[in-house]
Amino acid sequence: MTEAVVALGGLELLVGRSAHCDFPADVARLPSVGGYADPDMERILALAPSLVVGERGPAGPALEERLRARGIATFFPPTGSVAEIESMLVELGARLGRVEAGRRVRATLERRLARISEWGRARTSVRAVVVFDARPLYVAGPGGFPDELVRFAGATNAVTSGGAYPTLDLERMLALDPDVIVDASAMDAGSSALASLVGWSRLRAVREGRVRMLEGSAALRPGPRLADGVRALAKALHGEAPPPDPEES
Repeated sequence: MTEAVVALGGLELLVGRSAHCDFPADVARLPSVGGYADPDMERILALAPSLVVGERGPAGPALEERLRARGIATFFPPTGSVAEIESMLVELGARLGRVEAGRRVRATLERRLARISEWGRARTSVRAVVVFDARPLYVAGPGGFPDELVRFAGATNAVTSGGAYPTLDLERMLALDPDVIVDASAMDAGSSALASLVGWSRLRAVREGRVRMLEGSAALRPGPRLADGVRALAKALHGEAPPPDPEES
């Protein structure tokens, strides 16, 4: 949501951020009010906001109720699908008095995703598993925006049940037998340790060297950089990225 505010031209409106908000770099100067699951109500109130925006999550409903009880407006929209993310951009623009900016950012995102999707359809489809965490093994499943991004990138999600973010065990991974495993769990470490996990050498993707790191965080954030995220995901899936489009220059 912080990234969305900035994309809409509202950087100067921000008085705070979550501990996880780190893009663009300018937001680092803003005071942190806690994390996704543990926001600090007192820190939020101390900044005297007239509007608090955020993702729905573990703390979302209770935080909204407490803020509204203090007379503070809130906007915690659903962002579980690409369509919901696009709608969020338009509605957030309206709430910030930037209606045209919201429409423009949404239209740009739609065009960029369409171009990447066209590129992806021309690639040989691969079956993939996208890993968010290794212990336990959390992956992208059906019903969430990461599953949609896999399709935009010209691949098929091998995980077809269990909800948007299911956990898997090794035997389930062996049964899925993905062509490619995308590791989104160790970006901070700079290298993937999945291939060294006990039993993972039995996976075809490991044996054939197709465990690939996801570059950057854009594919993990339901906001205006989704097209950048799909490009990074496409590179991990196919070993090559879609060509830049005119709106990236």
